[in-house]
Amino acid sequence: MQLTPRYGMNPVLTLDGSPADVLVPVVRQRRRLAAALAQFDDDQWNHPSRCAGWSSRDVIVHLDSTNSFWAFSISSGVSGKPTTFLKSFDPVASPAQLVAATDLPADEVLSRFEASNEALIDTLERLADDEWDALAEAPPGHISISALAHHALWDSWVHERDILLPLGLPVAIEADEVAACLRYGIALGPALARTRGEARTGLLALHASTPHVAVAVEIGDTIAVRTTPETAAHTTAAAHTTAAAHTTAAAHTTAAADVTLVGDAVELVEALSIRRPLEQPVASEHAWMLAGLAETFDATEPQR
Repeated sequence: MQLTPRYGMNPVLTLDGSPADVLVPVVRQRRRLAAALAQFDDDQWNHPSRCAGWSSRDVIVHLDSTNSFWAFSISSGVSGKPTTFLKSFDPVASPAQLVAATDLPADEVLSRFEASNEALIDTLERLADDEWDALAEAPPGHISISALAHHALWDSWVHERDILLPLGLPVAIEADEVAACLRYGIALGPALARTRGEARTGLLALHASTPHVAVAVEIGDTIAVRTTPETAAHTTAAAHTTAAAHTTAAAHTTAAADVTLVGDAVELVEALSIRRPLEQPVASEHAWMLAGLAETFDATEPQR
């Protein structure tokens, strides 16, 4: 299905919190993946990934291309001229065509990936504090550079697992990476649905563990992700004296929500990314809130 990004000054997706906080997990995850790939033999490079029809090599060819796009999109956004390339982009067909057209040996694929990683990292590290809020292009449309970096982290984090898990290799779990992926992943589906004309509104709540993440996702004209008091209760020393207040506020958020997702944070990212089924039932009238990504890929199995 071709993307229908929303362009302009009214981003379809917003995230609360300090915009530049995503930098550290983005850098760590990309360099960790590159280091793991540097140890691969030919069989590992050619091994099937969780992405249908793609080997480990194919996934990295894809991530190399996205690295280059992210860096260009960020630079264009900082200059005040965000791009609009994705209005003709098919997230299934276009990456597959690029991968099929790239016939490079594994060592060159790795070299290009390492170079594009560092170019993206350099672009992000050069940002001034106020530039993280500038609008740049990502699949949902024009969103903040911080939100774009969240998308880039989520995409690469999931693909790291797509490669390493089928090989039986250990996969690092870093709390800040998982939390950023989960906060973005729960908003992406509703955002993509909104760009396709979905007009319904609602409230999603999420209470995840290991690491602890609690957010409310307000689905209106903009999909707004807001940290709930329950998260603050787990991340501030003052929580010990205000636990009752935080628990009450979190309970109110849950009670008001149309859908509340609970469970292990990694498993929830996997489910929201179409890597595993969502274990808990969701009422049919609210299923649209979680179906946006699957509808975009017209699929219910791991996608690219």
